[in-house]
Amino acid sequence: MIKAKGLTMHYGPVVALDSVSFEVNRGEIVGLLGPNGAGKSTAMKILTTYLYPTKGTAEVGGIDVLEDPLKVRKIIGYLPEILPLYMDMEVRAYLQFVGRARGLRGSELTQRTDVVLDACGLRPMYRKIIRELSKGYKQRTALAQALIHNPDVIILDEPTSGLDPHQILEIRHLIKMLAKDKTVILSTHILQEVQATADRIVIINRGRIVGDGTLDELRARAKTSERVSLVLEGDRKEVERLLSGVQGVSKVQYQGEVDGCNAFLLFSKPGVNCWREVSQLAHAQRWPVRELAEKPLTLEETFLVLTEKEAQRAATSVKELAS
Repeated sequence: MIKAKGLTMHYGPVVALDSVSFEVNRGEIVGLLGPNGAGKSTAMKILTTYLYPTKGTAEVGGIDVLEDPLKVRKIIGYLPEILPLYMDMEVRAYLQFVGRARGLRGSELTQRTDVVLDACGLRPMYRKIIRELSKGYKQRTALAQALIHNPDVIILDEPTSGLDPHQILEIRHLIKMLAKDKTVILSTHILQEVQATADRIVIINRGRIVGDGTLDELRARAKTSERVSLVLEGDRKEVERLLSGVQGVSKVQYQGEVDGCNAFLLFSKPGVNCWREVSQLAHAQRWPVRELAEKPLTLEETFLVLTEKEAQRAATSVKELAS
């Protein structure tokens, strides 16, 4: 449904995007991650035809964003970070106004208004003036306008901003329901939101894609060692000394006390799992073991590793140019 190839965007001397390419399939939820200024919003604005790229091409639903931007807009629902609301309108009047602007009329407009009011939990607020709504309900109203015309592609920038935990769960459920027959791109700074919602993650840093895949695929790319979590009873120094001698263990890191037990993180080379040897040692030493488990990278750790690699690459390139 979405194809971006070699997207490049310059703002004067600043390179916001540098040859970015990716694809998104129908029924897929893709999380777009990156630090501030990474190029996420620029990529989304190109896909929604708000901006034209300096170089490169993009297609949405097989339509080139440069050749027929109006046709692209018809199949896209967009929730920008700055909410596109008219504060003096009632919620229902605003949604009907957006629907008419989208070409809806008569019974179809009424039906779609009712659908988005229910889907976004706005039914109790539909006669309220938008400026009187809480931040969470304003967010829901902006999401409803993105869905009013039943688009094939939905692009969401920080969709859970300002929502309470219950509302966040509802929006997560709604996004997953939408993806049954639509394509969703979700941009957020909240890593847990991407982990809970997205099928695939694209990480952008300094205008370049530094990761594209499932969480497991990105973990494998970022991984520099195997890790095992061990929680047990025993003398800390003696346990640490014996663990350091286990074959394959390259580093033992003390994590602190957990309910009267000592917690350790054991490192070994990629592909070398030492949990069996550790288990045998604990059995031989008669250490009461509370936990022995592999410790994969979290999404936050994966994100930091991949973005730091790109930062190091950029710094090296600058040094080479300077020399």
